[in-house]
Amino acid sequence: MRKQSPRGAINLPASYFGMVLGIIGTGFAWRYAATIWPVSAMPGMVLISMAIAVWALLASFFIIRLIRHPYALLDEVRHPLKGSFVSLFPATTMLVSIGVTPWQRSAGEALFITGVAIQLGYAAWQGAGLWRGAHPATATTPGLYLPTVANNFISAMACGALGYHDMGILFLGAGIFSWLSLEPAILHRLRSHGEMPLAVRPSLGIQMAPAFVACSAWLSVNGGQVDVLAKMLFGYGLLQLLFMIRLIPWYASQPFNASFWSFSFGVSSLANTALHLGHSASGGALYHLAIPLFIIANLVIALLIFRTLLLLLQGKLLVRAEPSPPASSVNS
Repeated sequence: MRKQSPRGAINLPASYFGMVLGIIGTGFAWRYAATIWPVSAMPGMVLISMAIAVWALLASFFIIRLIRHPYALLDEVRHPLKGSFVSLFPATTMLVSIGVTPWQRSAGEALFITGVAIQLGYAAWQGAGLWRGAHPATATTPGLYLPTVANNFISAMACGALGYHDMGILFLGAGIFSWLSLEPAILHRLRSHGEMPLAVRPSLGIQMAPAFVACSAWLSVNGGQVDVLAKMLFGYGLLQLLFMIRLIPWYASQPFNASFWSFSFGVSSLANTALHLGHSASGGALYHLAIPLFIIANLVIALLIFRTLLLLLQGKLLVRAEPSPPASSVNS
């Protein structure tokens, strides 16, 4: 008989790593802004440092849970919905590697190697597992982008930060073609297999991320050259942003919770890519869009941070709960 986490133990889900995505992504945007505008680099340093602190805390909880309550984590890994979010651990590890590389390259390389090894191993296990045909159609949500799309794009970004541009293109290709293969299935589920349950709807925010993150990854490995591909990716991201705005009453008809951080990486990548594209087209439409989009993205991230701090103060963030049920009981 399997041992479970004791009742009342803190059992933070891996999806909480989504907080790191948005905070550090916005920090990267501010770090770049300081190179093109007469603004202080301090906001970027503060946000990146905050993200690293949150990542270190969550990673500690994750490793403790792996050691002390491995079956609780295994249940999450095997869950058809939650399993994809486990890949946020290596994803945020690689983003932290990008954050620390300008300060300590050796630490950045060590974190990158660790993160990329875990992400490739987990993507192979989880992605290939879907090919057996047992994945429920209702669990085909934008969360499926995380293991093979988001992680490969982030790997490409980390390669660009470390100067491994050829390797970065390999990861970029893996991410783009994974995205193109998954998107039709995910959109078909969203359109044709009934409404997503209320608690799952915030995961729709991930749908906005691939285009902006792909654009950021491409700029990382091509030396920052804003070309036709970068503009096309950005344009598709803006279309997804319009869809997200249209659906606000649908997915926001519930109290705020940590799952709304699913929107954060797409929003922070919007800020970063908007600055790159605007800086390359002085006086054009992209130039005039850059500042408003940057401001809006920062407001969204600030709102997420504020609401999350309220949850923490109210005792609703670090909840004590039993581990998630086995995947077999969810599929039934």
